[in-house]
Amino acid sequence: MAKIRDVILVVTACVVAAFLAVSSAAAQGKGHRLVLQVNSDELSVMNLALNNAANVEQYYKERGEKVEIEIVAFGPGLHMLRDDTSPVKGRIKAMADKSPSISFKACGNTQENMSKFENKQIPLVPQASVVKSGVVRVMELQEQGWAYVKP
Repeated sequence: MAKIRDVILVVTACVVAAFLAVSSAAAQGKGHRLVLQVNSDELSVMNLALNNAANVEQYYKERGEKVEIEIVAFGPGLHMLRDDTSPVKGRIKAMADKSPSISFKACGNTQENMSKFENKQIPLVPQASVVKSGVVRVMELQEQGWAYVKP
């Protein structure tokens, strides 16, 4: 009987510790934070990133928990946020209109290099904002405790 009680106490302690660890970010007022990296111009990767963002946003919305999601595009992945080449710009607009917790960041270095290579200004979808470096943005968010996923 004492062994069963000890096992129950250990299991209960583990469950409580896991719950506290999972909810500590929310308890600190930060909620959940996810950065998704897109560095591929493949449509399937872009859609996977958008699916991941939508699913995570919906998951926490159903639980009444705050979530912030940032999709950072750089290298060939910048095509996701280019107004002239994005195969998902309609979906980005719909998501941005519906989910203010999801934001889109474009790498300024990539945009500048594409502009030089193509000898023209590279237009971005209106929902995107520019960061100096996409890689640096991902690093900084990770250093601030954001979860990181590369679809």
